[in-house]
Amino acid sequence: MVSILGPPLAQGLPPVDREYYVLQSEFYTEPSVSGERGFVDFSYLQGLSEDPTHVVFNGRVGALTESPLRATQGERVRIYFGNAGPNLVSSFHVIGTIFDKVYREGDLISPPARGVQTTLVPAGGTTVVELDVPVPGNYTLVDHSIFRVDKGAVGFLKVAGEDERRDIFESRAPLAFCPGCKLHN
Repeated sequence: MVSILGPPLAQGLPPVDREYYVLQSEFYTEPSVSGERGFVDFSYLQGLSEDPTHVVFNGRVGALTESPLRATQGERVRIYFGNAGPNLVSSFHVIGTIFDKVYREGDLISPPARGVQTTLVPAGGTTVVELDVPVPGNYTLVDHSIFRVDKGAVGFLKVAGEDERRDIFESRAPLAFCPGCKLHN
């Protein structure tokens, strides 16, 4: 088992091939009163209106697109997902697969939900999801309140492998990149 966390967080969960922690958070900013380029100040009014300027994974825009999570085809992946908030509910989803197990609200005692594609995570809440990656390629982590992708809530799970598994997935459309798109890399 490869873990970025050290020992498993939850004793008693079955072993998996990879474990990761992903934290969603929001930032409410306005231009800095100092006028210094590249600096912003906290915006209390943006916070009150619950209109974040950034919604990100792991602390910053691009954290999981520039340094994606990694796995190998056929592995089982566990993601400990937290939502720091402070205001928004997250609709956590991984494009390209479904969650085989979901430990809702971080409940590691009760049996997990099965076959879930999107799970709600309240501000200040957590979930643990497990998934299989049978096809190589990019699996995209998003908050399925999808316009948050443009505010930074996007990441990749890059899966290495040679077997394309055409029996599972085959697209007839050619791959096309969108200029300025944050989903494709």
